[in-house]
Amino acid sequence: MVIADGPLLKRENLKTMAGGDQLSNLPDSILLHILSMLPNNKEVVRTSVLSERWRFLWKSVPISLNFKFPDSDNENDTLDYLVSIHRELHYWRSCEKIQKLNVQDLKYAQRFSKDVNLWVHFATKLANVENFGLKFITDNQRYEFPQFAYKNASLKSLFLVHCQLNPFGNVNWSSLVSLVMYNMEFIDGVMEKVLSGCPNLEYLELDEFSGIRRLEISSVKLRELIIREYENENHDLGLELIAPYIKILKIVGWCSEIHIINVASLVTAMLCLYFDFDLGKEQYLEKETSLFKELLHSVAHVENLTLGSWCIECLSILELKGWEFPPSSRKFLKLDVEFNQLDFPGICCFLQSSLDLETLVIHWYDVELGYLLSWYTDWDEETRRLEPHNFNGSFPYLKTIKILNFNGCVLPLIKYLLKHAIVLEKLDIVAAVQRNHTSPDYVTVAREVLSYPRSSPHASVLLSYR
Repeated sequence: MVIADGPLLKRENLKTMAGGDQLSNLPDSILLHILSMLPNNKEVVRTSVLSERWRFLWKSVPISLNFKFPDSDNENDTLDYLVSIHRELHYWRSCEKIQKLNVQDLKYAQRFSKDVNLWVHFATKLANVENFGLKFITDNQRYEFPQFAYKNASLKSLFLVHCQLNPFGNVNWSSLVSLVMYNMEFIDGVMEKVLSGCPNLEYLELDEFSGIRRLEISSVKLRELIIREYENENHDLGLELIAPYIKILKIVGWCSEIHIINVASLVTAMLCLYFDFDLGKEQYLEKETSLFKELLHSVAHVENLTLGSWCIECLSILELKGWEFPPSSRKFLKLDVEFNQLDFPGICCFLQSSLDLETLVIHWYDVELGYLLSWYTDWDEETRRLEPHNFNGSFPYLKTIKILNFNGCVLPLIKYLLKHAIVLEKLDIVAAVQRNHTSPDYVTVAREVLSYPRSSPHASVLLSYR
């Protein structure tokens, strides 16, 4: 072994102190992480000129390609952007790791199908993209997903808008974890093929869709399902949902009839939906409240529940009809409400069926719909509902209450909760700052809230602004 000393050692030490090319001596994993933090893909490629060590390193950096068509009615603008996408994909064909490819806002027409087929081929056959999105704008033409793309082992996330699925054979998306499909018209049997070909799917979102009569999910790995804007032209036929292993279910927006048959493992449910029926007033009310009762029974076992404004109105109508809400084991309840004081009795009755409740969140929306309740009540009935109510019982586990976007209409509810929440620890009221003459006097409101009697000696009340 030779130990250097004297001027040679000093020169080496000076080179080390000056930095030299120590960066190139780092392991590939660290260098790739550094390259992945550069602001854009072109900057990553430019590092290839630094040295022989860096020449091909950029090819192993995970690249994200995002293309958004210009908002223009000029056909030439669209064609120019199509050409630029082809040029970019050709440029990146030698990259070893294209993690994401997303194309959006193309005003799709059938004449563009060959161009889109090239993108799909690049994503599913050449680049082995993990996250792929096709999000088109169209009136009545949908892009038909090509048959060669139904077999792929690299896709982990797929987002399709205004596309048509119609696999001739089996689907094999063995690595797919997340699937989002927006504005889709499903052909009979297609959804079954898709689900059977995604054994590792964990997240499924269906937005503005039709054509599915029965959605049966037997996979134990699929944990979250979102249904938004389900439409069925035949309103006598609704959607039957059988998903015994999912943990999270969200049903949002205007929907045709939905029946939840089996969600035995469900932990979290969000019901922020409105049913849409072409019926007379009495038939409409009867059918809506009947379906809502069915929904409540199907999610009575969940720990976390969120209800939207239509559900709140149904609660109030059912309270008027004397219906007893089914007991539940929920621990968290969020109410997204557009209510006035007419909803107060319905909410209180529903809370009495939630004796295991630990956290209550009320998010106020300052929009008064209330058309269902107005159909069901007259002025005398409304006056009766505004009178004080005596509710029995208490909430033995309710520790936290949050009221967001506070409005004075909820003061009776706050008073009721403070009186009956015997172990309450925190009441957090967040008021939205308004800059007009109708803004409530929050100082006066705070004094009134603080004057309410509290059953819990440990309850603190906090009023803040956002």
